[in-house]
Amino acid sequence: MKLYRFLTGPDDASFCHKVSAALNKGWELEGSPTLSFNSQTGQMIAGQAVVKTVHGKEYDPEMKLSEQ
Repeated sequence: MKLYRFLTGPDDASFCHKVSAALNKGWELEGSPTLSFNSQTGQMIAGQAVVKTVHGKEYDPEMKLSEQ
């Protein structure tokens, strides 16, 4: 089973730590990172897709992807 997540957060060290934590749990980067500007807050928002192949499980829409 292949899982997909799209991580988002402010473009700062906390976002980098979020992506690093996912990589250390076996997730892999998928595609290029993205940046967008939130004009209401004046903040840059970063995004990165990650994927992970999990063997021996079936997909369930109720599963918490961050715990896989």
